[in-house]
Amino acid sequence: MKDFIDIVDLDAGQVQELLDLAITLKREHFSVGNKPLFKGKTLAMIFQKPSLRTRVSFDMAMRHMGGDALYLSPAEIGLGKREAIGDIAQVLSGYVDVLMARVFDHAHVVELAKYADIPVINGLSDLSHPCQAMADALTIQEKFGSLKGLTVSFIGDGNNVAVSLMQISLMLGANFRIAAPEGYKLPETIIRQAAVLSSKFGGQFEQVEDPKVGVKDAHVVYTDTWTSMGQEDEIAIREKIFAPYQVNKGLIENANQDCIVMHCLPAHRNHELTDEVADGSHSVIFQQAHNRLHAQKAVLARLLKVL
Repeated sequence: MKDFIDIVDLDAGQVQELLDLAITLKREHFSVGNKPLFKGKTLAMIFQKPSLRTRVSFDMAMRHMGGDALYLSPAEIGLGKREAIGDIAQVLSGYVDVLMARVFDHAHVVELAKYADIPVINGLSDLSHPCQAMADALTIQEKFGSLKGLTVSFIGDGNNVAVSLMQISLMLGANFRIAAPEGYKLPETIIRQAAVLSSKFGGQFEQVEDPKVGVKDAHVVYTDTWTSMGQEDEIAIREKIFAPYQVNKGLIENANQDCIVMHCLPAHRNHELTDEVADGSHSVIFQQAHNRLHAQKAVLARLLKVL
């Protein structure tokens, strides 16, 4: 691993090794505390989008393991505006040991990785969210032992979270099903990618419109906000289109009786997810959020070559 840009940049064995390492580091954290393996190492965090979980989890991951983290706001960087992306990457390569960027345009994080002499992590882009997918898979593995043979269902917009969840689910042997309305399904390039992953790893991929069909016998029911950052002018129309896709008690009754309900947060409660479900017995949304910390420790450890 030189960088961590997309789940599909790794092979399935690498993904599983990262998950196993995350479990080890999580157990260590809660028993004796993590070893200071990041001592003398600094992570620079570039943010074009605001974040609670990404910022705090990466910051604390470095601190728990003896390192430091540096927050760089949109005003301080201005990717591709105030300064060329290649120049930013090369400058930061001389200051810090690893770089995480949370951006709008996926091409920006790819370009950072191209010019940087240090590892680059995709903290979120308009195309994918691999860090979230690692935490998701970790949470599913903790519940079921592995992803192999499970059915993971995503209900709602075929967005960046859905893309990375599809990739990691199929690569680890799960079936992946997405229920999304017309006009909000996964892009054709991603559907072709899913077909390749399905053929290679054996899990089934399915895209449907009916949310009840989407959750049928699912072990994992996953939803996300109907309106992502940068789409605020679409709120009214999206609220109307996605209303039938709300994850509520009636919907999850169609899923496996032992299913877990997931959401990457922040959640718009009683929109895409009801309070009854978010706070109910099937919900793992806070375990999922906390697992960002441990999954990212594993990614950082591999990139910094300390484990």
